Amino acid sequence: SRDGRLFWAVVGNTSATPRKSETHLLISLDEGCTWKYSCPIATDPKVTFNETSLYETPKGDLVAFMRTAGFDDHTVVARSSDGGKSFQPWQDAGFQGHPHHALRLPDRRVLLVYGYRHAPFGIRARVLDAECRDFAAAPEIVLREDGGSGDIGYPWATMLSKHRALVVYYFNVANGPRHIAGTL
Repeated sequence: SRDGRLFWAVVGNTSATPRKSETHLLISLDEGCTWKYSCPIATDPKVTFNETSLYETPKGDLVAFMRTAGFDDHTVVARSSDGGKSFQPWQDAGFQGHPHHALRLPDRRVLLVYGYRHAPFGIRARVLDAECRDFAAAPEIVLREDGGSGDIGYPWATMLSKHRALVVYYFNVANGPRHIAGTL
């Protein structure tokens, strides 16, 4: 964060059968040497949450983009407007995909990248406003749609210049050898 705190979204299993989990926030004030529990990010009696990408907006909100199970693979989003002391109730983002990575672009918008594990399998993205409030309305960008199966995803993005981003991810073509690929 801007004040030097580190945020870590962790998963806690709540049952083994059926497998169910929820997400919680830990905060470090000493560069990750020690962590203190802060609050739940997302819990629900029916929906499972895991694999969370946390993003801090220019105004200081923490936005959590989460993978789900038991919710038709929909992305869900939760927001903290009080520095991670609490999160507002999670929201359906209105699209399928997971896991996510959020990257601030030079103009302060956000590149959200994610795996798409339904035919046509691939990697997708959306460009969100600086405060990540338009996630449901932001147009979807297809980066790849030639994946061989749902065994893909885990994208990560970085800026190469002011106008170019590199997105790397785990991928397979024709359900062949798994590999790391990238898209500019």
